[in-house]
Amino acid sequence: MTRSLAIAFLATAFAACSAEDPAAFDEADELLPGELLGKEDSAGVPGLSATGSYVDTQAWVVENQWEDRDTANARRAGIAWAENSGLNWDEKYARWIGSLQKTPSVTTWGDTFQLTTPWGKTLPAPKLDCADTAILLRASFAAWYKLPFYLVGYDAGRRVYFGHFGIRTASGNWNGMPRFARDYRDHSSMAPADYNRSWPKDSALRARGVQTGDEQTFLGPGLRTGAYLDEIHLNKRAGHFIRLVLIYMGSANLADSLNTFNLVPEALRTGDFLLFRRARNGSGHTMVVVRAERLADGQLEAEDVYGNLPPAQPAWQTSAETKRNFTNDEGGGPSTNSSGEIYSHIGGGLKRFRVAKNVGGFWTNAWMAADEASWINDRDYDRVAARPARFAGLLGEVPPEQRRDTLLGVIQAKRQHLSQYPASCSAREAREAAFDELYVLMQAEFAKTREEVDRTYRTFDDYVFAELDYLRSPTCCWNRTNAQMYRIIVDYAQTLQASGCTVPVVFKRTAGAYRAFADYAAATGRAAQWVPWSEDEACPQRSNADDTEATHDWTAWCSLGGSTPAGCTEDSFEDNDSPAAASAVAAGSREGAVCSGDDDWFSVTGDGRPLTVTLSFTHADGDLDLEVTDESGAVLGSSNGTSNSEAVTLTTVSGRRYRIHVYGYRGAEGSYRLDLTFG
Repeated sequence: MTRSLAIAFLATAFAACSAEDPAAFDEADELLPGELLGKEDSAGVPGLSATGSYVDTQAWVVENQWEDRDTANARRAGIAWAENSGLNWDEKYARWIGSLQKTPSVTTWGDTFQLTTPWGKTLPAPKLDCADTAILLRASFAAWYKLPFYLVGYDAGRRVYFGHFGIRTASGNWNGMPRFARDYRDHSSMAPADYNRSWPKDSALRARGVQTGDEQTFLGPGLRTGAYLDEIHLNKRAGHFIRLVLIYMGSANLADSLNTFNLVPEALRTGDFLLFRRARNGSGHTMVVVRAERLADGQLEAEDVYGNLPPAQPAWQTSAETKRNFTNDEGGGPSTNSSGEIYSHIGGGLKRFRVAKNVGGFWTNAWMAADEASWINDRDYDRVAARPARFAGLLGEVPPEQRRDTLLGVIQAKRQHLSQYPASCSAREAREAAFDELYVLMQAEFAKTREEVDRTYRTFDDYVFAELDYLRSPTCCWNRTNAQMYRIIVDYAQTLQASGCTVPVVFKRTAGAYRAFADYAAATGRAAQWVPWSEDEACPQRSNADDTEATHDWTAWCSLGGSTPAGCTEDSFEDNDSPAAASAVAAGSREGAVCSGDDDWFSVTGDGRPLTVTLSFTHADGDLDLEVTDESGAVLGSSNGTSNSEAVTLTTVSGRRYRIHVYGYRGAEGSYRLDLTFG
């Protein structure tokens, strides 16, 4: 996802800031990408001198080259490969990504991955936006193994290089960026016994974030992305550097052929990523391939992960969900967006990171020798555009029932996201795209009409959060909406149904404001919960007074037969929708209910005896899950089966508080009984 304030901010941000200021570079602007290269998109374009003096600015010293297979360092065992593996470092990167294990998310529902480091650490994946997921993985690997690495962005037409040598232009250090080797420490030479006993920490790095919403709660209260980088890098120079890369580089820069290159579908492997480009100057979306398997019949099976904006732990998608992504035209297909731009002309599709090499005395983002046959010129629009259709056959057939369930899962996931971030246009768009596929599938395979599909699967919320035209609607730039605002919006929409069914009010900007919703918040004593609109990402449409709704081909709400919204009745513990608002409980039983987008949190104080938490419900009505965390958010136990109960048992410490999280799988709803037993 793109993340930006205003391009003019660049000039003032660095005039006023120093590298020692903990907030100095928070939420600054992403640099612009370059145009498609065409003829020059072959072996790469020369960058900075490979023999220059970077002694003050370098984040790490290069000791290995990506093509190395038989050097002393390359022969050593590593994070996901054995001694004398014969792999080059790019293959080792793919091996590492393929070794990341799926695990339940510790910040929301669904699955994510555990990140492993060369130092023997395993941590939950950090909350990131989607492009940052790809960048953090690649840059961290390069830093750990002292490989050459850089990405390029543009500042007023001038190339800015973010690399192992620092953050520089051809003329020197850029805009007062840190001189990493001078300003920060590298603890890479520490012995395992020393860092296992006491991991070195950089207080300045731990105090810094990347963007609003990047709190890594499982590390501790108030800790953000800087703290996560501090935990995975002994070289604190690299941690500070990667934080700045995450701030200034986004999906648009990953579309830039100075940084990545296009691949033929048959070359797909773990570590590659799929890039959606919705508009040349608009939003994007990045999905990292974490599993890619070649099947006996020549086909492929893949799974990907993606971060989000506001930041979220990367969500792990099934092979069926991944196929939907790879066959979507936003990944460089032949169709057009609402502005008439052809997707294949604006840089989306299957990508692989370029590798930095010393070519003729200059660091050059080229490719591995073995990859040349898999490369597609970025202006070969026909071959780029053909990839989504090719993936439709290459990734194999999915049974109709599984396709239906996958689409319903996507729809529910996007509703869940909207319940936390009700302004999200990408969630609205993705929900409706899944419905469009569902209509076709249900007609072809199950003989169901569009109206029958809507009658079975549509909810009131779909009409309230109707799809907006992303490129014409200022609401789409607003990322700071929250679950409290969602409840205000839905409550207001429901009040308008009280005297009989009417067209549901759509949450959108009208006459430059959201007055009806804000007034209702004030009238119901929730004025402080209503957050004013803010430009949280690049927003060319900021001056539009009204949002523009997309064309809706659904069945009208009132035609579905209900005069009041279907829904779920909240329990008496509300509002306990977050860890901070957890309801205090003791041993015994209580009844509750989970409504879509409305998780339940409870807190209990340990007494030194084992605690068993049991969740009982009717699985057929809604699949509910359970986890228990400590106060920092670290998961101590979880249960996510497919029966009518879930249970977690743990040993408690007297006086210590524990949090109990009850939530619906993929946004499921349902009532439940929660039993707590000590002893």
